[in-house]
Amino acid sequence: MNQLDGIIDIVAAICMVTITISIALLLYRVVKGPTNPDRAVALDAIGLNLMAIAGLVAILLGTTRLNDVILLIGILLFIGTIALAKYLEKGVIIDREHD
Repeated sequence: MNQLDGIIDIVAAICMVTITISIALLLYRVVKGPTNPDRAVALDAIGLNLMAIAGLVAILLGTTRLNDVILLIGILLFIGTIALAKYLEKGVIIDREHD
Protein backbone atom coordinates (compact mmCIF):
# COMPACT_ATOMS: atom_id res chain seq x y z
CA MET A 1 0.00 0.00 0.00
CA ASN A 2 2.96 2.37 0.44
CA GLN A 3 3.50 2.57 -3.33
CA LEU A 4 -0.17 3.33 -3.88
CA ASP A 5 -0.10 6.05 -1.23
CA GLY A 6 2.95 7.57 -2.89
CA ILE A 7 1.24 7.58 -6.28
CA ILE A 8 -1.89 9.15 -4.80
CA ASP A 9 0.22 11.87 -3.16
CA ILE A 10 2.02 12.65 -6.44
CA VAL A 11 -1.17 12.75 -8.49
CA ALA A 12 -2.91 14.90 -5.89
CA ALA A 13 0.00 17.35 -5.87
CA ILE A 14 -0.10 17.60 -9.67
CA CYS A 15 -3.86 18.18 -9.53
CA MET A 16 -3.46 20.87 -6.86
CA VAL A 17 -0.93 22.74 -9.00
CA THR A 18 -3.17 22.46 -12.06
CA ILE A 19 -6.22 23.69 -10.17
CA THR A 20 -4.22 26.56 -8.69
CA ILE A 21 -3.12 27.66 -12.17
CA SER A 22 -6.73 27.34 -13.33
CA ILE A 23 -7.96 29.54 -10.49
CA ALA A 24 -5.32 32.17 -11.28
CA LEU A 25 -6.38 32.26 -14.94
CA LEU A 26 -10.05 32.42 -13.93
CA LEU A 27 -9.35 35.32 -11.58
CA TYR A 28 -7.83 37.14 -14.54
CA ARG A 29 -11.02 36.43 -16.52
CA VAL A 30 -13.15 37.75 -13.65
CA VAL A 31 -11.19 41.01 -13.56
CA LYS A 32 -10.62 41.52 -17.30
CA GLY A 33 -13.63 39.68 -18.71
CA PRO A 34 -15.03 41.36 -21.80
CA THR A 35 -18.63 40.95 -20.66
CA ASN A 36 -20.49 40.34 -17.43
CA PRO A 37 -21.67 36.84 -18.45
CA ASP A 38 -18.02 35.89 -19.00
CA ARG A 39 -17.27 37.05 -15.48
CA ALA A 40 -20.21 35.02 -14.13
CA VAL A 41 -18.99 31.86 -15.86
CA ALA A 42 -15.50 32.43 -14.48
CA LEU A 43 -16.90 32.80 -10.95
CA ASP A 44 -18.81 29.53 -11.37
CA ALA A 45 -15.66 27.79 -12.54
CA ILE A 46 -13.74 29.15 -9.55
CA GLY A 47 -16.39 27.66 -7.26
CA LEU A 48 -16.08 24.30 -8.98
CA ASN A 49 -12.31 24.46 -8.57
CA LEU A 50 -12.76 25.16 -4.86
CA MET A 51 -14.93 22.07 -4.63
CA ALA A 52 -12.20 20.08 -6.37
CA ILE A 53 -9.56 21.36 -3.96
CA ALA A 54 -11.73 20.36 -0.99
CA GLY A 55 -12.14 16.90 -2.54
CA LEU A 56 -8.40 16.53 -3.07
CA VAL A 57 -7.68 17.59 0.51
CA ALA A 58 -10.22 15.01 1.70
CA ILE A 59 -8.45 12.34 -0.34
CA LEU A 60 -5.04 13.35 0.99
CA LEU A 61 -6.25 13.39 4.59
CA GLY A 62 -8.20 10.17 4.13
CA THR A 63 -11.35 11.57 5.69
CA THR A 64 -14.96 12.00 4.69
CA ARG A 65 -15.54 15.00 6.94
CA LEU A 66 -14.97 17.44 4.10
CA ASN A 67 -17.92 16.07 2.12
CA ASP A 68 -20.20 18.49 3.97
CA VAL A 69 -17.93 21.37 2.98
CA ILE A 70 -18.07 20.28 -0.67
CA LEU A 71 -21.87 20.11 -0.56
CA LEU A 72 -22.07 23.51 1.13
CA ILE A 73 -19.86 25.10 -1.52
CA GLY A 74 -22.03 23.52 -4.21
CA ILE A 75 -25.26 24.82 -2.68
CA LEU A 76 -23.87 28.34 -2.23
CA LEU A 77 -22.49 28.24 -5.76
CA PHE A 78 -25.90 27.30 -7.15
CA ILE A 79 -27.70 30.06 -5.21
CA GLY A 80 -25.07 32.59 -6.25
CA THR A 81 -25.37 31.58 -9.89
CA ILE A 82 -29.14 31.98 -9.83
CA ALA A 83 -28.89 35.39 -8.16
CA LEU A 84 -26.21 36.59 -10.57
CA ALA A 85 -28.14 35.37 -13.61
CA LYS A 86 -31.27 37.14 -12.41
CA TYR A 87 -29.29 40.33 -11.80
CA LEU A 88 -27.71 40.19 -15.26
CA GLU A 89 -31.10 39.61 -16.87
CA LYS A 90 -33.30 42.08 -14.98
CA GLY A 91 -30.95 44.38 -13.08
CA VAL A 92 -32.49 43.50 -9.71
CA ILE A 93 -32.37 40.36 -7.62
CA ILE A 94 -35.49 40.78 -5.49
CA ASP A 95 -38.59 42.06 -7.22
CA ARG A 96 -40.61 44.33 -4.95
CA GLU A 97 -43.84 44.94 -6.76
CA HIS A 98 -46.41 46.83 -4.73
CA ASP A 99 -49.90 46.35 -6.09
